[in-house]
Amino acid sequence: MSALTIFPAGQPDQGRTYREFADIADRLRDLGVQFERWQAEQAFGADADSDTVLSAYQASINQLKRQYGFQSVDVISLNAEHPNKEALRQKFLSEHTHSDFEVRFFVEGKGLFYLHVEDQVHAVLCEQGDLISVPANTRHWFDMGEHPHFKCIRLFTTEDGWVAEFTGDKIAERFPTLDQYLATL
Repeated sequence: MSALTIFPAGQPDQGRTYREFADIADRLRDLGVQFERWQAEQAFGADADSDTVLSAYQASINQLKRQYGFQSVDVISLNAEHPNKEALRQKFLSEHTHSDFEVRFFVEGKGLFYLHVEDQVHAVLCEQGDLISVPANTRHWFDMGEHPHFKCIRLFTTEDGWVAEFTGDKIAERFPTLDQYLATL
């Protein structure tokens, strides 16, 4: 189940958690974050290739392309056996921004986005079926956990794809990891 916890930025032990989809979407909308659920238009197996996955969600992808002018779409998949999982995790765990949207649709698995907006930090647990669109220039980080398991569709307005500007702020080190967060739910 998806979840949202809103923390005062300096107090990672003082958050309030929401679990109802409508509550999560409403609170994130106030930040300019799009949070919605998608369903596949056709069935596919866990071993489906990228083209099959993209085809299953083509109508939803096309709608977002029209709405925001996305130029490129891909599928990223990571699991516990990935040889660079720890290096990738550390890169995503550092607070950063993008000059582009960060849009992820979770085809399977889960991940935890943290959005640092003004004096609050919003932890957004995304699971299979969830789409999150983090606005450009929003300070954030992402944790995929010690044993990652996710497959996501990513959309970009430029051909460059994922380009991060790291803030140098160590705030992410003070907040629960994905595994710690799941243990509190």
